[in-house]
Amino acid sequence: MTGNTHVVVAGGGYAGVMAANRLTQRDDVTVTLINPRPDFVHRIRLHQLVGGSDDAIVAYRDVLADGVRLVVDTVTRIDAAERSVTLATGGTLDYDYLIYAVGSGSAEPSVPGAAEFARPISTLEEAQRLRAALDATPATAPVTVVGAGPTGIETAAELAEQGRRVTLVCGGVLGPYLHTRGRRSVAKRLAELGVTVVDGSGAKVTAVTRDAVRLADGRELPSEVTVWTAGFNVPDLAARSGLSTDAVGRLLTDETLTSVDDERVLAAGDSAAPSNLPLRMSCLNAMPLAARAADTVLSRLAGEQPEDLHQSFYAQCLSLGRSAGVYQFANRSDVAVWLHLGDGLGARLKEAVCKGVPGHLAEEAHKPGSYRLHRMPGGVAKRRRLLRAHRAEAPAAERAA
Repeated sequence: MTGNTHVVVAGGGYAGVMAANRLTQRDDVTVTLINPRPDFVHRIRLHQLVGGSDDAIVAYRDVLADGVRLVVDTVTRIDAAERSVTLATGGTLDYDYLIYAVGSGSAEPSVPGAAEFARPISTLEEAQRLRAALDATPATAPVTVVGAGPTGIETAAELAEQGRRVTLVCGGVLGPYLHTRGRRSVAKRLAELGVTVVDGSGAKVTAVTRDAVRLADGRELPSEVTVWTAGFNVPDLAARSGLSTDAVGRLLTDETLTSVDDERVLAAGDSAAPSNLPLRMSCLNAMPLAARAADTVLSRLAGEQPEDLHQSFYAQCLSLGRSAGVYQFANRSDVAVWLHLGDGLGARLKEAVCKGVPGHLAEEAHKPGSYRLHRMPGGVAKRRRLLRAHRAEAPAAERAA
């Protein structure tokens, strides 16, 4: 390809900003980042926004390369044949390459009453509305957090540390990703904070009312504010645009993160499904995926063969209020192992991660190409084994269906 190349990045979260910054390595590439908000949302601090210890916002000027054009708008449709995107405010933008990085949000709850009376927390606006609701509620009022993944655990701990009466409804096990040792550490800290943890087979929510949460085992928990953190979903933009997606709605790609439908469309972050074997939704994976997608574009522009995806480091870190946390290590299959760091050291590591993420983005903005996590050795062979196993299982599953 000769002349100037225009790359549009749809979505300005962790993946979108990393990809946009990395693409500025070439002077003959013009980058447009489309995002519905004028500021970068530091999503892993949203529970702190709810608790009042952070606003979870970073100015784009602090993390986005000067050469990237920011368009505050929303992509409503992708026309792959015409290589253009339609914007919510009207008009279209043409592209030579599109990086699809629209992220994820709260799953629409199917539990009766949840959509009406429970409050999600996966976006900035949702977290701000939840904060306002809590501010308008007496400190002694019961608060129920539904969902015991990272968001639920962190939100419950944050509010309990403020003296709130918090019940955490797991719907099953506390911290499903965690190793047994890490789970014990989390449970111990929640108990110290006064959080009532409701787990086990009877802990599934069957209904939410204005002032209560009902469980499968018949219990009814009083709740003046109910926080819903159970499940994530992705925007349906790819499906609505006629592009192939997985069952959840993530854009289907090959191992270079190129759409299976169009080599000019790539995906990164929570909304990518490479080889229908997506990585866990997290900022830990979003930025390496974004760097890989950007490198695929740059390789093609240079006439080189793009490298395949691999990821060689996995972990999960949780804050448990401002003074404690858990850093859970995992193996190369993204399965938690016995090793974890807790208490004050866990809190310091979590805060280092929260500060380090925008730091990585800012470094890439000032020195594009400097980010290297997606090139760490050791993950290629493991990814190939996972792919072989996945492809071997797929025909059997299809026959059974």
